[in-house]
Amino acid sequence: MTRIDVIDNHGQFTHLEQRALRDIGVESSLIDNTTPPEEIDADGLVLSGGPSMDRIGNSPEYLDRDIPVLGICLGMQLMAVELDGAVGEGDYGGYADVTVEILDDADPLVGSLAPETRVWASHADEVTQVPTGFERTATSDVCDVEAMSDTDRDLYGVQWHPEVAHTEEGEAVFENFLSICE
Repeated sequence: MTRIDVIDNHGQFTHLEQRALRDIGVESSLIDNTTPPEEIDADGLVLSGGPSMDRIGNSPEYLDRDIPVLGICLGMQLMAVELDGAVGEGDYGGYADVTVEILDDADPLVGSLAPETRVWASHADEVTQVPTGFERTATSDVCDVEAMSDTDRDLYGVQWHPEVAHTEEGEAVFENFLSICE
């Protein structure tokens, strides 16, 4: 059975990310972000959202594990910062219902979603420049980089929260990530 662990960056929805994985039949544990990377035995990792970059613990080290990683909100921003992209303050803070446009229908994470998909997202901070090797895979009127992928390294990120009921096709994001991890 495929195992995908969720790295807890102290976000308010982190427990829902683990629940979403379990709901699709994935073995999953919630791992404190101070856990040494070598102690994690998983086929994939989710870097959860969280309140701020100063509470990310060992999360940057998990990007070097040579297993698929899905960054959600802060997790995606962490990827960008650690891999020489850029993050800045968004024009729209707080959570909101946003329609994202999928830019790459061949992308293994978001390509199967409807061309325009409604999501629940926070845009207090957002990726302003994707790192080298990444492709911008979704956008919106609110945020230029709503999702990004580096398929060569199996690193993926979404600005929105696929684990909450307000996000259409959120379960599909987790199912697609499971397929990547298998």
